[in-house]
Amino acid sequence: MFKGIRKGKYGIFLVLLLIAFSACLKREEYPIVPHIEYVSFTKIANENGIDVKGQLMFSFTDGDGDIGLATGDTLPPYQRGGDYYYNFFIFYNEVQNGQIVRIELPQPFHVRLPVITPTGNNKAIKGEIEIELDIFNPVSLYDTILFDFYIVDRALNESNTVRTPQIVVKKTQ
Repeated sequence: MFKGIRKGKYGIFLVLLLIAFSACLKREEYPIVPHIEYVSFTKIANENGIDVKGQLMFSFTDGDGDIGLATGDTLPPYQRGGDYYYNFFIFYNEVQNGQIVRIELPQPFHVRLPVITPTGNNKAIKGEIEIELDIFNPVSLYDTILFDFYIVDRALNESNTVRTPQIVVKKTQ
């Protein structure tokens, strides 16, 4: 009888310990509307020292983890030529005579981020994404650029829009 009580006490203690431990492991919770923040921008020069590319890094959170599109996601509203074919939107700006001017490029920087939805019951997600961009604009007279960007999840929730700091591009040797 003594041994049974002792085992029962250990069992109850073990259950209470597991409950206390699991209470410490909080599930990450974020709003279902994605949120992004600028992390960094790294310029990449060619062999002549001219800045031709850049690596934009940003962090994100999303409460239901529905970020990204599969290659087969091409039906409306994700059809080619539609407003949501892309889910990462980035806009090129130049500083011209002290003013920030958005430049419409013949080929936009927008991309389709792949599906990154986590497995399991908790779909909340956070992480960092790095995108490589061509930053050399040979027809521009200006050397200072910046980017505005945002993401859209599969439920068409748009994140906040973020602007990079000004980036001075080395255009000549």
